[in-house]
Amino acid sequence: MVRQISRNCAPGTQRHAPISGRADIERGLSCLRAADPRLEAVIAQSGEVPLRRTEPGFSSLASIVVSQQVSRQSADAIWGRLTSLIDPLDPERFLAGGEPSWREAGLSRPKQRTLVAICDAVMSGGLDLEHLCRIDGDDAMRELTAIKGVGPWTAEVYLLFAAGHPDIFPAGDIALQAAVGEALGLARRPAVAELRAIAESWAPWRGVAARLFWAFYATRHARAVMP
Repeated sequence: MVRQISRNCAPGTQRHAPISGRADIERGLSCLRAADPRLEAVIAQSGEVPLRRTEPGFSSLASIVVSQQVSRQSADAIWGRLTSLIDPLDPERFLAGGEPSWREAGLSRPKQRTLVAICDAVMSGGLDLEHLCRIDGDDAMRELTAIKGVGPWTAEVYLLFAAGHPDIFPAGDIALQAAVGEALGLARRPAVAELRAIAESWAPWRGVAARLFWAFYATRHARAVMP
């Protein structure tokens, strides 16, 4: 039976206090354990739940765009080529590199268009990637997904790892769907809407819950799946 998270498990005195260290992870796990007894076994089987924070900014968001819908190995190879061709990787230098560099790195046409749209938004002042770290998660999602080519998964992963938002859960992530289905003994992998409904009971620590289930999947299947 799922219980409501008590007030003392809110993620800090500031409404948008980020997940920024091990203490935040441990506190989140404690609150999740108290709210949903089913997670006790998940926590026990998952080992140390990694923090995996990155610096906010264009490079972090670009790396997430690169990793969309490809294997980790492919994403790493494309990212390695891109950052060797364009160094440092920022909006101005990315646009200056042009299609020859993008093709040489292995960027697909849709990803080229998405990254160009992000560059244009950042350079015009329409998108402040650091500001997104300091505002409400729903507002940040709206700003990010307003950029053509940036979908919910990309926005959610950026807000989780670059911004440290405590209550983001990328329900469209296939590994998370598989992990939750397996951990909770569901008959099938939950679809996006179903997983979002399940994850509601883990608020306001859904960002730690996502890390927990990625860790659970990695432990059970000996595969690194965290974005």
